[in-house]
Amino acid sequence: MRMRTVLTALLSFAAGVLVMLVVIGHRPPPEHAAPSVAASSSAPAPSASTSDTEDNDNGDNWPSQGPSPEQVIYSQPALLSQAVSKLSPRIPDKTNLYLVAFAGDGGEDVFRNEAEYAAQLFTRRFGPTAHALVLENNPGTLQSHPLASWSNLEAALDQLSTVMKPEQDILVLYMTSHGDEDHNLLVDMDPLPLDQIGAPDLAGILKKRPFKWKVVVVNACYSGGFVPELRGPGTLVLTAARTDRSSFGCGSDSDITYFGKAWLVDAMNKTDNFVDAFQLAKRDISDWEQQDKLTPSEPQIDIGTGITQQLATWRKEVRPGPAVRFNPPPSSQ
Repeated sequence: MRMRTVLTALLSFAAGVLVMLVVIGHRPPPEHAAPSVAASSSAPAPSASTSDTEDNDNGDNWPSQGPSPEQVIYSQPALLSQAVSKLSPRIPDKTNLYLVAFAGDGGEDVFRNEAEYAAQLFTRRFGPTAHALVLENNPGTLQSHPLASWSNLEAALDQLSTVMKPEQDILVLYMTSHGDEDHNLLVDMDPLPLDQIGAPDLAGILKKRPFKWKVVVVNACYSGGFVPELRGPGTLVLTAARTDRSSFGCGSDSDITYFGKAWLVDAMNKTDNFVDAFQLAKRDISDWEQQDKLTPSEPQIDIGTGITQQLATWRKEVRPGPAVRFNPPPSSQ
């Protein structure tokens, strides 16, 4: 009787193993994708603030058709070099301005919209001494734009330092993404494992490069926390909020953030003076926040010695063109 019980148990176990092997043997293999005029002065949608740094870990934003994550990573050096090679030629014997627009979060189109518009605005409105490079995370541009990543930012600045005259020309770095209370910018193109960029990180990246004149714009919640790390001689720092406040206007129902709308679309289409544009934008943002009964974001500004004069030198060669209308591209979501 005992022997029959043991034999029955062994046969049951063997049958279970056999069934499991059959199921595994018929499971389909994982797929591997082949490569394949300024707007009105009304506020953007206030429904979301740039304080939300929760990223999407299920890869829902990755396009079903197109390159695989590995292929995207592999293509970055070539994409970046190609983007730098397409920059308009530097105008000799003049102060030139080079914009690097960095759209960190690939989960919402609002940041891509802003980065691409900044590039259009600077190159179309401010003439041949203005040049623009866009780094962005977005499922719709994985094959056309370099990623907004820590590595690409460093590589882009290294390549620009050989194109620019770092002692004369002005670097404008426009960072737009979500931000958190510890003053980190969200850098996300799920499922790629991208490093986040904090205030000390961004300061360290810039300090390693030879650019004497810099304008650094950080458009994110709590972005005022970047000011102490970034301030210094030859540097103008603009942020969308103070160190302990949210900024507004991002989310799936927004085309552009409050700060992007106020500073880029509205103010910079009225003036080529960055500081004057900031004051105009700050006033407009305050009005919109009051209308929407939001806690004031209180954008911040820090002006380092010499940068105002260098920007004035650049402006002497600028003959601003007509206002550049904000027309966001179709949604990628």
